[in-house]
Amino acid sequence: MTSNAPGTWLLGKSQEKLRANPRKAWYQNLEEVTADGNFTATFRLKRPQPAIIALLASGYAPVYPCHVPPREMRQHPIGTGPFKFVEFKPNEHIKVARNPDYWKSGRPYLDGIEYTVTPNRSTAILSFIAGKFDVTFPFEVTVPLLRDVKSQAPQAICELVPANASANLIVNRDAAPFDNREMRRALALALDRKAFIDILAEGQGDIGGAMQPLPEGVWGLPPDMLATLPGYGPDVQKNRAEARGIMEKLGYGLDKRLAVKVSERNIAIFRDPAVILIDQLKEIYVDGELDPIETANWFPQIYRKDYKIGLNLTGVGVDDPDAQFFENYACGSQRNYTGYCNPELQKLFDQQSMESDQEKRKRLVWEIDRRLQEDQARPIVYHLRFATCWQPRVKGLRMMVNSVFNGWRFEDVWLDE
Repeated sequence: MTSNAPGTWLLGKSQEKLRANPRKAWYQNLEEVTADGNFTATFRLKRPQPAIIALLASGYAPVYPCHVPPREMRQHPIGTGPFKFVEFKPNEHIKVARNPDYWKSGRPYLDGIEYTVTPNRSTAILSFIAGKFDVTFPFEVTVPLLRDVKSQAPQAICELVPANASANLIVNRDAAPFDNREMRRALALALDRKAFIDILAEGQGDIGGAMQPLPEGVWGLPPDMLATLPGYGPDVQKNRAEARGIMEKLGYGLDKRLAVKVSERNIAIFRDPAVILIDQLKEIYVDGELDPIETANWFPQIYRKDYKIGLNLTGVGVDDPDAQFFENYACGSQRNYTGYCNPELQKLFDQQSMESDQEKRKRLVWEIDRRLQEDQARPIVYHLRFATCWQPRVKGLRMMVNSVFNGWRFEDVWLDE
């Protein structure tokens, strides 16, 4: 493997650097990659890892050419997919064209795709209803907007599915007063998860731990285990009474409330649950102020841990513990925004990763997830469901929607002329 090979980019071993490298944690078990010919590569691992194939097959694992440096890829990306990059105009559009050299003969069906950048979600939906767009952006239609589509464009085909993404509370564990474990526990106890789902998604959401909930998720915590975790019990008032007791022991109360900025990415999908979070925290003497951060600054700012508490959304490219645990909870991972680090628990990360017996692995995963929630590593508010809608003239998309977040490909989609 040369010093410019993509594997070295991901592992941070090359002279060329990626600006952001959140998937580096996925490949901490990768020793090296060698090319054995034009169509064969060998991946050498430090230890057994049955899930490595799933990680490589994920939509979050693009293949980059070795000879093109990252700075050029940012301006003119080159890949191996069914379409080739044509043009990107900031705040306007992205255009791709059919790749004549695609490995699958006769595919893709489409000559090209134009992604129109429409910052306002309601405007995008109205444009789709008017027939300007053939497909909404995958997994971007909320339940209230789905109702609008169905009423105003009854001919449209829509599917509502789990997104393998969660809204979660991120807490800077190094910033006072949130460096106190009991303070973090009080925040978790204040959450009314069902209220978030009812208000934002009209009941179309799921309560769970770090892993995607059952039955769509493979590794989700069983309901009886979930109900025993802090803040997950059905008696919200009891949970909040316990939280207020903790806050009072820490010196807070009706006459001494805690003022804090609640950071969130300044788009509706982050902002709306953040508003509800602020309202719920008032119940435990916390007065939150919304701190909207523009998208260009959001990730760099939370990478630097330049926040106190925030409302975040976390999507995972594949429903596998190796993706979720190593990326979001491993010590030193770039996407571990809260700075949570538990070396003892991380040994279990490795243990479950090596386990080839799925039932044994599942029990290990449950134990890890349970401990993550008890540690308030990154309190999960709820798991989201989103819809994708398309015009009847678009054929073959249903199969794609059902393979949620496992690589969004348009090779099997076509348009009636």
